[in-house]
Amino acid sequence: MQVMILAGGLGTRISEESHLKPKPMIEIGDKPILWHIMKNYSYYGFNKFVICCGYKGNMIRDWFKNYRLYNDECITCYTGKGLASPMYEVNISYEENWEVKLIDTGLDSFTGDRIRIASKYITEDRFMMTYGDGVGDINIKELLDEHNRGSKLVTMTTATPHGRFGIVKVDDSNNVTSFLEKKDNLNALVNAGYFVIDKPALGYIYNKVMWEQQPLNLLVEQKQLHTYHHKGFWQAMDTIRDRQLLEELWKESNAPWRIWE
Repeated sequence: MQVMILAGGLGTRISEESHLKPKPMIEIGDKPILWHIMKNYSYYGFNKFVICCGYKGNMIRDWFKNYRLYNDECITCYTGKGLASPMYEVNISYEENWEVKLIDTGLDSFTGDRIRIASKYITEDRFMMTYGDGVGDINIKELLDEHNRGSKLVTMTTATPHGRFGIVKVDDSNNVTSFLEKKDNLNALVNAGYFVIDKPALGYIYNKVMWEQQPLNLLVEQKQLHTYHHKGFWQAMDTIRDRQLLEELWKESNAPWRIWE
């Protein structure tokens, strides 16, 4: 099954970094957050990626084009006896079994447009989709099992973080009933991305539309939006403060999403 990742937005709320690079290329540790997301999917055996590029998409393309160069680790660096220049011993330790398609979905496209444009590169009747700015220890196998149980066109992962997100309301069968503005309710569910989408759901997307607005609301009206409630860690990187939090967790070897090690 292919995984579509939305990676084309402007990232205006984290402009301290995004004025230099696209948001998915902002680093946690020494790797772009996009890499962290892909490592999560790859851990569960999902290695075929369709990445929707836009703003500064050339930087994403260059990073993948030079993947080995960017990810080589110099484990020994010394000046050999009697030599005028340093010698380097390199260990290439980041070999991935990834198939990556990088799609130019436009500079100013909305999320729905990006999904619609990139969908022609989806070769199966079902695919996964997420945003290029959020990480978590989501169990992708459980997510897919929940999608099969729900028998709806779309399953959306929900989480319960602190903060400033719109709220998702669900019924006893885990079907979405409505979207609400944020409230000071620590038990509220929010859209955490990590979707499973059956291709007929693409018919709910019209030109110049946000996936999170009209398409999802239409799916709610048609009772075709199911949820997978993720009770573990999830964090979006919307602001520089979010990035600092993720960076601290990574440096302290306390990153819950680092499930591949």
